[in-house]
Amino acid sequence: MATGIELLLAAALCAACPPPNGSLPANLILLGEDGGPSTELPIDLDTTDAGVDEDIGEETLETIISKKPKLHEMREWIGGKHLRIATLEDFPLSYTELLENGTRIGHGVSFQIIDFLKKKFNFTYEVFVPQENIIGSPKDFDRSLIEMVNSSVVHLAAAFIPSLSDQRSFVYYSTTTLDEGEWIMVMQRPRESASGSGLLAPFEFWVWILILVSLLAVGPIIYVLIILRNRLTGDGQQTPYSLGHCAWFVYGALMKQGSTLSPIADSTRLLFATWWIFITILTSFYTANLTAFLTLSKFTLPYNTVNDILAKNKHFVSMRGGGVEYAIRTTNESLSMLNRMIQNNYAVFSDETNDTYNLLNYVESNGYVFVRDRPAINIMLYQDYLYRKSISFSDEKVHCPFAMAKEPFLKKKRTFAYPIGSNLSQLFDPELLNLVESGIVKHLSSKDLPSAEICPQDLGGTERQLRNGDLMMTYYIMLAGFATALAVFSTELVFRYVNSRQEANKWARHGIGRTPNGQSVAPSRWLRGWRRLDSGHGQLLGASTHNQNVTPPPPYQSIFNGGSHGDGDPLNRWRRPLGHGNAIGTGVLLGGDSESGVRRLINGRDYLVFRTPNGQSQLVPVRSPSAALFQYSYTE
Repeated sequence: MATGIELLLAAALCAACPPPNGSLPANLILLGEDGGPSTELPIDLDTTDAGVDEDIGEETLETIISKKPKLHEMREWIGGKHLRIATLEDFPLSYTELLENGTRIGHGVSFQIIDFLKKKFNFTYEVFVPQENIIGSPKDFDRSLIEMVNSSVVHLAAAFIPSLSDQRSFVYYSTTTLDEGEWIMVMQRPRESASGSGLLAPFEFWVWILILVSLLAVGPIIYVLIILRNRLTGDGQQTPYSLGHCAWFVYGALMKQGSTLSPIADSTRLLFATWWIFITILTSFYTANLTAFLTLSKFTLPYNTVNDILAKNKHFVSMRGGGVEYAIRTTNESLSMLNRMIQNNYAVFSDETNDTYNLLNYVESNGYVFVRDRPAINIMLYQDYLYRKSISFSDEKVHCPFAMAKEPFLKKKRTFAYPIGSNLSQLFDPELLNLVESGIVKHLSSKDLPSAEICPQDLGGTERQLRNGDLMMTYYIMLAGFATALAVFSTELVFRYVNSRQEANKWARHGIGRTPNGQSVAPSRWLRGWRRLDSGHGQLLGASTHNQNVTPPPPYQSIFNGGSHGDGDPLNRWRRPLGHGNAIGTGVLLGGDSESGVRRLINGRDYLVFRTPNGQSQLVPVRSPSAALFQYSYTE
């Protein structure tokens, strides 16, 4: 508020101002109370003289003046006129009710607008619906709304009709756009967010691919660099690790298991340290992001755009003869790329006008995505929410089993439609424009909905308990690990069997206990399992001699003590040498009596070798611990 000093100062400054000009500009058109010009225009008045630019885009002064008597005549003509109005069953924007006397009454936003025009222009009307509840197109023209309007059976179509290119040659759309229709996808609410499932959520797909590639490539790279370094430097201190050791080092570092490898060379140490640092940073990021995902992650849906439906070949359902179907079937429309999904039976167009039936039958029972315009989706989800809340009062997940995508599936301007050549558009469109610009049409579309969003995409629950879906990747890893271990075990059995067959052939060629160079070898454990000593005896190699008619060797002490050397003494057969004299086979005579056997060094241990009556070589250990075990096995 200005103070007194400021007012006095303003009055002093304006004292020298010229008096205001009360005259109006020349050639100014004055409008009367009825909106028409109160002054007569000169016959040769030019638009520039009237203050109207010649380059103005739409309505010029002449068109405004020429429309005035025409609109006045139309007002007089429509007063008391009975109009025939067609509509569609498209709740809540337009729907009808059939009374007992056969009269059909229109409801919804469309007929609230029609009732306003009825009071404005003083006409009456009756409602008609097409034989099929479809908008119609050149390829789907019979019994449609477009056919009724095109054949002038009705004066106008009072419905929110999407402005499609193919229909423009059959009807005239009103110049006033009622709204920009948005068709939204509604689907079953998934239990897990589409941003990731459990253990794979922290990283994107390509991050996991690069981690796998590095895991497979770093081991061979380290192996090649170590070999190259040793060859270039000639260093013999650094052991060139095998490829398997390098690969297991890389895997063990990833699993935080460490390694038994201890490189000496500085360059090799840097290679190992580089991989350790990389793994440390990677696992730190993974742990932090996994914690954030399980507690604070934003919930997203698996199908948000048309591209998601197309890429994943997801089944979807929409209204038969609606804007979505014609936008797909029309070549030059935005959804024409979905036409092949109709051919592959991924798209269903339902004849049922009850949205709740489509929601329960297709979405809840079969997992389809339901595409519907936004006002119908909001009303449908709100009614479903009220019903489910009466069943379960506290569980929010029971209240909202469905979720609505954020991105529109289709956007189209929607208008009323008139027959071609009809002049009702000139009379009604200005009034429709006033309703749209004042926000009345938008208010009527959402007046029955609460101000809060019903069943938002993210329910915003604070609790976050781990479910089986979060741990599913853990189960897959365990199954893969056990399957891999089983495959490796089977491979080991196959190689063991092949190796045993090779040893069996070698024993068959060179005799029991002999190799091609004459050294003593032990038979394979596999071979001992089925090979017998000869065809006349059933004793298996390595089998126990207890409870069998096999003479055991003498006590260990008696082998190295003197005794009777008579041929009748049973101990003499344990004192026979393997040959005559000192040249006994190919063994090394380390000392001792030649009749007491041959002392040989086998696998780093001392043994006395005797020949049994059946020709088998018998080994008697000389070392004290082994001798004790030998004595125990034959005396207990």
